[in-house]
Amino acid sequence: MWSKFLAQLEKINDSKMFQTSVVLVIVVSALSIGAKTHNLTSDLVKVLAIADIAITLFFVLEIVIRYLAIGNFRKFFTSGWNIFDTFIVIGSLIPSGSSGILLARLLRVFRVLRLVSMVPELRLLINALLKAIPRMGYIALLMFVIFYIYGAVGSILFEQINPVLWGDVSIAMLTLFRIATFEDWTDVMYETMEVHPLSWIYYLSFIFLTAFVFLNMMVGTVLDVMQQEHERDRADSHGESIEEGEPASRAQVDKLQQELEQIKQLLIAKNIESANKKRDS
Repeated sequence: MWSKFLAQLEKINDSKMFQTSVVLVIVVSALSIGAKTHNLTSDLVKVLAIADIAITLFFVLEIVIRYLAIGNFRKFFTSGWNIFDTFIVIGSLIPSGSSGILLARLLRVFRVLRLVSMVPELRLLINALLKAIPRMGYIALLMFVIFYIYGAVGSILFEQINPVLWGDVSIAMLTLFRIATFEDWTDVMYETMEVHPLSWIYYLSFIFLTAFVFLNMMVGTVLDVMQQEHERDRADSHGESIEEGEPASRAQVDKLQQELEQIKQLLIAKNIESANKKRDS
């Protein structure tokens, strides 16, 4: 009886209707959180409070169904998304009227993030972004070195022109960040060019390195990891093999199948030839 009940829960958990219902409730939760930031009548506030309780109970029921459908504590919490969802749901159980009212409201805001865990495409993007962070860290470190060098040079050359922007290395690096984001950077350049006419070389070389080179390196890293994640997801969905941590391509799988078919035909031909020889003898 219990096994049938668990099998039914597993069927519910895997159903498209259940997944769609969860996504819709998350969207409703997000809309209710946004509505609370407006000036509402007392009746609407009561309606939203009741809706918040209903949404919280729905999320608790959904987590319980997912846990029972898996039926294994360790297996359930090996998934980072399950841990994330459980933390958000438990945080939503904090009463809004208690001393932790601010924490409770913040955790209810984070319920919107559950939309990421429920939509596979969004999970794929987040996984790709997390895996790209270590590679991006080295690029960010190199960018910091460039910022520091240019900041030190700018502080030495332009401190007397405008101490507010170039007073020391840290302030100069903040000014360079403003230049890298193209926030009125020409005003800064023209101010220094009145004293140092060739200072435009300083700005253009810095913009070329940061805005064009390093930014494209960041984008390229993210796109490369996203492509790998898409390939891995496609390989998993098609049951393809993984070689040295990378998903096999469709061409590799097709080539392997062709080779196996050729071997099969050779074996069949050899067996027929052997049978004919025995019959003749």
